Amino acid sequence: MTFYERFEHVIAVMLSGIIAVVIVISLIQLIRIVFTLLVVDALSPLDHSVFQLVFGSIMTLLIAMEFKHSIIKVAMRKESIIQVKTVLLIAMLALARKFIILDPSIDAAKLAALAGTVLALGATYWLMRERDDRLDH
Repeated sequence: MTFYERFEHVIAVMLSGIIAVVIVISLIQLIRIVFTLLVVDALSPLDHSVFQLVFGSIMTLLIAMEFKHSIIKVAMRKESIIQVKTVLLIAMLALARKFIILDPSIDAAKLAALAGTVLALGATYWLMRERDDRLDH
């Protein structure tokens, strides 16, 4: 490996370690929140605010794990850079999380902007997938 490849590998491993710590701490906090909300406070998981809090936290963990997975690919030298399609998928996950935790009183312009962003990301992902499919054949 060249000096730069070793440097890139060290950075990827360090980032992966930092994200792993964040994931573990977030998981512990999620367990604490769920325990507190469901057992101690005896709140209904069907309550909208409880649903938003719990599933928003779960989606945040999923986004962090997917991000860590993409960094591990770089560290293990399976890919030299983080693939654009992976970044697009992580962005779509983040937007899905945003839709889950949306405040019911959101104004129409913000909702339209989020919907437009989802459409743009989806179209970009589709175009990249089509391009990759053509290159593979």
